[in-house]
Amino acid sequence: MNISVKCRYALWALLELARRRGNGVAQIPEIAEAQGIPPRFLENILNEMRRSGFVESRRGKSGGFLLARAPASVTVGEVIRHIDGEIGAVCEGEKTPYQCRLEGKCVLLPLWRQAKTALEKIYDGNTLQDLLDAEQRARASDYAI
Repeated sequence: MNISVKCRYALWALLELARRRGNGVAQIPEIAEAQGIPPRFLENILNEMRRSGFVESRRGKSGGFLLARAPASVTVGEVIRHIDGEIGAVCEGEKTPYQCRLEGKCVLLPLWRQAKTALEKIYDGNTLQDLLDAEQRARASDYAI
């Protein structure tokens, strides 16, 4: 399964908002520059994330975006499913959009299902807070003597 560029941008934007939590709103140009995301693309992503309850927006000259939920309550898997759809592996067996000539006899299908389960466990087991904590640990180790 490949994670789309749109999904990666959404995750980066949410991480940036999580980093700034408690410091007021973040504006699109700030987020775009901090994360290297094209501003117009980011605007569309954040509006989609607002409609789905991941972020809140404030209007006006000093408006911007805020993370709507605590970073510990937003999983990577949840964001991936919202942007890219179900987390999948190579083949889903009976869910395949084409008629597989090995349907019902494919020895690889159990492997693909295990891979999907493993991906879901990893993505669903990591929150924005987990990623922020990992980032903080990495920074601390950079400064350790």
